[in-house]
Amino acid sequence: MLERRRARHQALHILYQREITDETLSGILATGTFSGEDGEPTEFCRELLMGVESHQTIIDATIESISENWTLSRMPLVDRNILRIAVYELMFQDDIPDSVSINEAVEMAKIYGTDDSSKFVNGILGRLSEERTREAATHGESA
Repeated sequence: MLERRRARHQALHILYQREITDETLSGILATGTFSGEDGEPTEFCRELLMGVESHQTIIDATIESISENWTLSRMPLVDRNILRIAVYELMFQDDIPDSVSINEAVEMAKIYGTDDSSKFVNGILGRLSEERTREAATHGESA
């Protein structure tokens, strides 16, 4: 569990770096320009990064459709990258319960975001989880 938490934090740092430097994720990983504070990115960290990158169009569209009156460009950089990681987990990682992804994102927002970040992140992810649960019930599936 702690290894996954550390991987999420490292993924956030690398996604943040990508936005600040405009370097690609594969470039950051290949050149090792990420912070070495957490060591070499774990397999789960790399999975999160590649998942966010490969599904970013749908992830970003989902975030914007759920967030009322907020575009991604208006969101603080840290918040939007926390949301990207969590939305990737909610939509594409069936082995991770929604509650775990949401809780981990809220905790990261408390550490790295503003005073309002944790509420903002929790609200968006909570709405997405509720929508997924409703859709699953409509289709006779479990979320």
